[in-house]
Amino acid sequence: MMDRAAAGQSWSATGYRHHAGFVATLGRPVLELLAPVAGERILDLGCGDGALTAELVATGAEVVGCDASPELLDAARARGLDVVLADGHALPFEAEFDAVFSNAALHWMTRPDDVIAGVARALRPGGRFVAEFGGMGNVAAITTALRAVLGEAGIDAFAMRPWYFPSPDEHAARLERQGFSVSSIELIPRPTPLPTGMAGWLETFAQPFLRHAPAVERAGLLARAVRLLEPALCDSAGNWTADYVRLRFRAARG
Repeated sequence: MMDRAAAGQSWSATGYRHHAGFVATLGRPVLELLAPVAGERILDLGCGDGALTAELVATGAEVVGCDASPELLDAARARGLDVVLADGHALPFEAEFDAVFSNAALHWMTRPDDVIAGVARALRPGGRFVAEFGGMGNVAAITTALRAVLGEAGIDAFAMRPWYFPSPDEHAARLERQGFSVSSIELIPRPTPLPTGMAGWLETFAQPFLRHAPAVERAGLLARAVRLLEPALCDSAGNWTADYVRLRFRAARG
């Protein structure tokens, strides 16, 4: 995750596991794209509570996880993982890793050129950068609903850009400008079932929008957003699905 002060986002390891445990499960295809090799050294950028980091370790790789959330890192350490506190915009590594892996984290890092520069520094020559995160169109209905309810409350939310959701061309160009060769990059529409419904998703992820509203009004704003989204994202049985679109890529440092 990115610097929490900049994002307006805080994390609870228990809440994240309850409302968003699906994130690690859905990240397994990008692990396959990484194709970790026993003995190589890998950085897990935005490792969160370490669910996928542990799977990397199980391959025999030497893995270091980093995240900007002390709460999530405590959960990762409880798994016995090697993790460090670091802002993804200012990675403190120099030519240490054979690969950098990231799942569902880069969209929180809203200065992507700084992130890519740090990854390039962290990699050894020829090292690979493999990641998946929110791409263009990700949670478009959800963000539109949040902006609408905030606007009704007199808060101008249309200029808010709490996440980085690029197109493949945009992100590939950023990577190439910093010396990466992109071997694959694609948008993947992924309608995602929400185990605790839209209310649970908003509780977990919508803080960058809600922080602009008085605390006493936030519950009502969330309820209004849920009502707006129900016709589009909730089926007749009450099952909610988020309108996810992911961007997955593999690139190598020159």
